[in-house]
Amino acid sequence: MSLALYRKYRPKNFEECLGQQEIVDVLKNAARQNKISHAYLFYGPRGTGKTTTARLVAKVANCQTRKTDKKFGLLGEPCNHCAHCEEIDAGRALDVVEIDAASNRGIDEIRNLKEGIRLVPSSYDYKVFIIDEVHMLTREAFPALLKTLEEPPAHAILILATTESEKVPPTITSRCQRFHFHKLAVDQIIEKLRKISAEEKFKMDDDALELIAASAEGSLRDAESLLGQLAALDARVTAETVEKTVGQIGYARTATLAGHILEGRLPEALEYVSKINDGGYNVVDLNRELIHYLRRVVSLKFDPRLEAIFKRELTGRELEQIKKHSAIIQPDKHLALLKSLIRAYSEMRYSPFATIPLEIAIIENLK
Repeated sequence: MSLALYRKYRPKNFEECLGQQEIVDVLKNAARQNKISHAYLFYGPRGTGKTTTARLVAKVANCQTRKTDKKFGLLGEPCNHCAHCEEIDAGRALDVVEIDAASNRGIDEIRNLKEGIRLVPSSYDYKVFIIDEVHMLTREAFPALLKTLEEPPAHAILILATTESEKVPPTITSRCQRFHFHKLAVDQIIEKLRKISAEEKFKMDDDALELIAASAEGSLRDAESLLGQLAALDARVTAETVEKTVGQIGYARTATLAGHILEGRLPEALEYVSKINDGGYNVVDLNRELIHYLRRVVSLKFDPRLEAIFKRELTGRELEQIKKHSAIIQPDKHLALLKSLIRAYSEMRYSPFATIPLEIAIIENLK
């Protein structure tokens, strides 16, 4: 069985972690100074590197080369060559325990962790416990975990990871060093996908990679999984292939429809919606993407400083298109259009005639 791309190309050191430079800098400096904390909370959206970073902390804490080579230790990185690093990479390390709190969420599991954490490591300097989706623990389990965080043994490191930090009690978070993982910029994801495609000799159009990156919504893992799925087609993958596979309308189609609407071309807009529908694409998704697109266009009209934020979410070509459409925005007219599209979206989701609310919204605002 072939290894999934997100596992095969998982970062081996901190420098390979994308989009989390501030977090990387802090953790590397802590490693250089041998000031690794006993407890961390990594929180943020899915697929942004929380569990990967937790494993890197486990490696750098137990790396034999760092322990014996003081000069190498100043890099703040694991060597990836010693026995401990290789065992952790391969998932064979007995002293690095990963717990999925979604399926091991009760007080009994945390009591077992409490007992296990007291035992000294078998061969490592530190026992590392990584608790993924920690917010899923039961109300009774959190107090048991709190006791462990309050009085951890010197040889233990606990790393909590979650996508919903607001569900973790403040008594827990206050005892951890907290790191917020951000969504990755589209350009960063595209660059990583391009490198993987070159390494694996995938036949991918640039437009296809851009659409894969955009559909991942800031999650590198989602993008790599979709890349692997599409590569199995054993044919050149185009943006149209991606659209048909994920059922998502690409940026180019959304921008074209937005252009017809913003420039008041009613017949062209209606014809384009009909063409999208006849092509078997999801018209509800089309309206959702259109709303997101116009939201950016209108927002940029009122606050040009948002361009800096949009750069993380869009490619350079996409941003230029949005700036072009922003220049022709008529605030009163197009705010009303945006409200109509939002109302149409709520009606489309439950209607057997999904195109009709969208067409009515367009006609009402362009007639």
